[in-house]
Amino acid sequence: MNNDAISTALTATRNANTRRKATIRIPATKMTARIAQISAEEGFIRGAVKHKDNGKEFSDVSLKYLGKKKDPYIAVVRRISKPGLRVYSDHREIPKILGGMGIAISSTSHGLITDREARHKKIGGEISCRIW
Repeated sequence: MNNDAISTALTATRNANTRRKATIRIPATKMTARIAQISAEEGFIRGAVKHKDNGKEFSDVSLKYLGKKKDPYIAVVRRISKPGLRVYSDHREIPKILGGMGIAISSTSHGLITDREARHKKIGGEISCRIW
């Protein structure tokens, strides 16, 4: 049994990109829904739709691919802060992912936001994951 829905969602995304799948189903929580929303805003995925199936909530995430070879828009997705090792960062220490080409998603007092927003608002927090 997996208690970390974020890791489950990120691993499902990574595996689906490897298999070139069009959509994936991930457990719907507030955190995974916000991560999917941020990824869609940043252009890494097409979007996500919530629905219920047998009394459980899921999100269907549509992935994006480029060209005839179907190269995935998401090259790497990594979980940074884990249940066994939390990683916190001040706004000055939030890493720039590939010089701004990728994003780091942080959990702050203002909710889940990207690294750029956290630097702009000058707030730190727990770095959940990074995507590029």
